[in-house]
Amino acid sequence: MKKNIIMLVTGIVMLSGCDDLFSPAIDNFKDQEQVNSSSEYAQGMLLNCYRIIPGYYSDTDYATDDAVTNQKGNPYLNMATGNWTAADNPVNFWNQGYNTINVLNRFIANIDNVKWTDDEEPARLFRMRVTGEAYGLRALFYYYLLRNHAGITDDGQLMGVPLFTTFLSSDANFNMPRATFSECVRQIISDLDSAEAKLPEEHENINSNSDIPAKYLGITKRKEVYNRVMGQYARQLFNGIIAKAIRSRVTLLAASPAFKGDQQAWGTAADAAAAVIDHVGGVDGLAANGVTYYCNTTEIDALKEGVNPKEILWRENIQTADDSQEQNNYPPSWFGKGMMNPTQNLVDAFPMANGYPISNPKSGYNAEDPFSGRDPRLSKYIFYNGSKGTADDGTGTSHDVAILTGSLSGTDDGINVKETSTRTGYYMKKRLRMDVNCNPSSNMKKPHYIPRVRYTEIFLNYAEAANEAYGPTGRGGHEYSAYDVIKAIRKRAGLAKGQEDAYLEECKDDKDKMRQLIRNERRLELCFESFRFWDLRRWNSTLTETARGMDANAGAYHPFDVEQRAFADYMTFCPIPYSEILKYDALKQNKGWK
Repeated sequence: MKKNIIMLVTGIVMLSGCDDLFSPAIDNFKDQEQVNSSSEYAQGMLLNCYRIIPGYYSDTDYATDDAVTNQKGNPYLNMATGNWTAADNPVNFWNQGYNTINVLNRFIANIDNVKWTDDEEPARLFRMRVTGEAYGLRALFYYYLLRNHAGITDDGQLMGVPLFTTFLSSDANFNMPRATFSECVRQIISDLDSAEAKLPEEHENINSNSDIPAKYLGITKRKEVYNRVMGQYARQLFNGIIAKAIRSRVTLLAASPAFKGDQQAWGTAADAAAAVIDHVGGVDGLAANGVTYYCNTTEIDALKEGVNPKEILWRENIQTADDSQEQNNYPPSWFGKGMMNPTQNLVDAFPMANGYPISNPKSGYNAEDPFSGRDPRLSKYIFYNGSKGTADDGTGTSHDVAILTGSLSGTDDGINVKETSTRTGYYMKKRLRMDVNCNPSSNMKKPHYIPRVRYTEIFLNYAEAANEAYGPTGRGGHEYSAYDVIKAIRKRAGLAKGQEDAYLEECKDDKDKMRQLIRNERRLELCFESFRFWDLRRWNSTLTETARGMDANAGAYHPFDVEQRAFADYMTFCPIPYSEILKYDALKQNKGWK
């Protein structure tokens, strides 16, 4: 058995294809102190599966109406401008997903053969926990495969991906047809059910024997044993609330227009999101500082022992001294590469501080002073012309400086001045800490973390699904409505401060207007977090909106087109890899892809 496990650990590293797919090690794997040598290999196998989870900041935003990039040859730039094929697909997850699932299948088949520890009670708990983790991870990887490769075939069928739930050796028959989309959803939900049945809601220590959850009492009645296996040492490993969050994602996908969702499907998605929201106390559980989760410096600097901020449901490991986000995205005058360039399209999506869209006559928007009186999130998420911040002037001394983005600004931050300059007149501020110094002569790195799931995402999932299922103010048996959730999110953002949110009140009696408001709030709250690429597709929304910019010079503002989008209608769904279609005649390609 030990030999098999060693081969599996080695195999998953080889099959993953490239090292940059690996995220930093989970900070709570302390198995060497807890288990014997054979269980180390089994834990190592699961550890590698965690490391292969797709990154949260994948930068697919470059291929949407929210952003462009100044990186020539970037795969998402190529995709958006007409060079997306089934053989050259930047969002291909096929081999990575199936390699990992096959390892998980073998792990599940061999769990009972692993000697987790000499003590019977903790051994049984370990077996239960890692089985739950494996089912949860398999569900997660199937979700990504479904999101990235499901679609409608030439004969009009809505298809998912092939389903493999047992280990396949190298001589197995891999020429398997795609399961239907609904069959894939059912399999993911089944795996999540299995995960929840075996895992605690959260991995936290308990204080007394009476606190042991009922499902574990048949194994142990001792808190010391429970805490050893299911307690805080296992933080950031898959747990019950993570399973609920993934359930929310997959049911929202299944309910969406591109996947032929109906009112019942929307109700299922609302129920799934509500289960997570209830876990944090309902609408009042929305984290007050969640808008700036990425730069709540005191909170981030204090994180340890796998603890999460209130906004974060699941995250990657803490990077204790890092500046990679800032190196890549600070403006060039701050020694950054300025890669993520927000569009005028996104800037225009931020309402005025009174909550009205800038296109609404009641908003008070002034095109000659476009950044004044806007939604407070705009200045938190985007550097625009005149944005101020504390930066190193190149001598090691920090000053409060304005970022000037106009083409005539005379600075490296101006439009298209150099390869690292903005193409749109904007730079991304979200994801960045302002206390990081990228000056090579006085470099200052700081702790960072990357989310896997934010609670705000789940609140927005509920708002979208509940509005479709019950209308803006309907609750469907829950304690809150879509209106209640959006009201809380906009209040947290600082809109209509101290007064009634009049625009929200206008929307609450109109399902269609509320839908547009919810989608816009999702766009703003989750901008630069790699959601919009997938949201536009599941909504069947326009993919070809031209990315626009704004040239600001001497108080004059001139909009301009930056990048044309070249997505064909069939690109609502992503392709099955061309190499797989060539190898396996049982696979049907999504319509339009060659």
